[in-house]
Amino acid sequence: MNHLHPAALALAALALGACKPTEEAHEASPIRPVLTQVAQPSDSVTFGPFAGTVEPRYQSQLGFQIPGRMVARDVTMGDLVKQGQRLAALDPVVSRFDLTRAEADLADARGQAENAMAAEARTRRLLAGNAVSQASLDQAVAKRDTTQARLSQAEASLQKARDQMGYTELKAEFDGVVTQRLAEVGQVLSAGQGVVTVARPDARDAVVDIPEDLVGAMPADGLFTVSLQSAPEITARGRVRETAPFAETGARTRRIRMTLEDPNPAFRLGATITVSLSRAKPRSFVLPATALLSEGERRSVWVVAADGKSVVRRDVTVGRPPENPDEIAVTDGLQPGERVVVAGVHSIRDGQAVRLATAAE
Repeated sequence: MNHLHPAALALAALALGACKPTEEAHEASPIRPVLTQVAQPSDSVTFGPFAGTVEPRYQSQLGFQIPGRMVARDVTMGDLVKQGQRLAALDPVVSRFDLTRAEADLADARGQAENAMAAEARTRRLLAGNAVSQASLDQAVAKRDTTQARLSQAEASLQKARDQMGYTELKAEFDGVVTQRLAEVGQVLSAGQGVVTVARPDARDAVVDIPEDLVGAMPADGLFTVSLQSAPEITARGRVRETAPFAETGARTRRIRMTLEDPNPAFRLGATITVSLSRAKPRSFVLPATALLSEGERRSVWVVAADGKSVVRRDVTVGRPPENPDEIAVTDGLQPGERVVVAGVHSIRDGQAVRLATAAE
């Protein structure tokens, strides 16, 4: 019978003691930190928001009908004007000279016409007494007709000169607000050159620029919610009235004009606004696409236990993804308030011990 040395027995016992903790440590599951998100139900989808401004639907650029040097501008940007109110004026000296000359030409033409008519009447009496020839009468009649034509021409010229005199003042054609000034006092203007732009404040539009790739998803018949950026609690309804046919070069956006329905007076011209549209949809839980675990036809997510110390695999139904391709819409299998693992789902096993990392809620 062989006897082991006491030293050998001690070494064997130490080796056995060392192996047992190692195996237990190998069998124990490591605690894994996980990134989670709280499942919050959503029953609507929002198109937007987009920033824009309030602009007039109708506005006119006004200018003088005749050339001249501007000597007065009575309004500036933001002024309210009434129909017939003077907005600006040209130097009237040249127009006044033209009017004086037209009046003198008319007086001259009228005198010549009266003289020709008297001469024609005398010639007829003389012809009756055979004192003059028929040719003399014909000349008198022709001169009378010529002077009558010159008289009509002089009267038209005088009316034109009077109109031109009135054109030296630029007046508002309707009640409105001045949105632009395009010329300054002392500037020499050509006929038709813009001086001010006047807008009608009663008809207002919400104008926004929407990325071209989103225009196709925009519901054209929807009622948008329009809110003031300075006071978001003040809102109005907007309906799409006009969509630009082409995208803006460089920005790749399309300009959308919306009719404001019964807007609050706070929606002044030039006010900055936010436009959005919310539509109802079946309830779902929107999660990052990284939360989904796919195996064949099976779709599931990792749900954190109530005590926050382990995870369990839960089969879910995934609906049509929303507009964001980096998200999924879970329509069945989750309850509000449950925590779902949103990263590293392929390296977790059922019952895994976990520790919650910073949550992205």
